[in-house]
Amino acid sequence: MSDAMVRGVVHLIEETKTYGQNGFRKRLLVLEQDNGRFTNYIPLDFIQDACDTVDEVKKGDELEVSYRLSGRKWQRDAASEEKYFLNAEALSFKVLKGAAEAVGSKAGSSKVGSSKAGSSKAGGTQTEDYIPDDEVPF
Repeated sequence: MSDAMVRGVVHLIEETKTYGQNGFRKRLLVLEQDNGRFTNYIPLDFIQDACDTVDEVKKGDELEVSYRLSGRKWQRDAASEEKYFLNAEALSFKVLKGAAEAVGSKAGSSKVGSSKAGSSKAGGTQTEDYIPDDEVPF
C-alpha cells in the first residue's frame, strides 16, 4: 500500500510530549486547508525520533506530508463502551513554501527518522500499545 499525502499550511506546532515509563514521545502538527467554503484542520502526529524533525518548521510554512493511518480500539474496562481512534502518523514531509516566502522557489524535505515514524522499531516502543492511565487519549 502506498502512503497517503496531504498538503497545507502549518497552523500549529505543539511541543514534544513524553508519556509513560518507556518515554513514548509524540508531537502534534496541524495543517490548515482553506477550500473556500470552510477551513479544514488536519492533525498529524510525529512519533519518537520524528518529533525532532519538525524543529525547523514554522507556523505559516506550506508543507506536503506523507502519512499513514493508524487505528485502534480502547476500552476502560470490560463493562465499558468500546471507543475507536484514528491517527495520521507522519512519515516524511517537504517544505513547499516558507512562511516568509512570497513564492515557493526553495523547497526542502525531511524523512522522519531512519525508520518510518510510528513503526514498532522507532525508539523500541510500539505506539499501538500506548494507553494512558484512566483517560481517553485525545
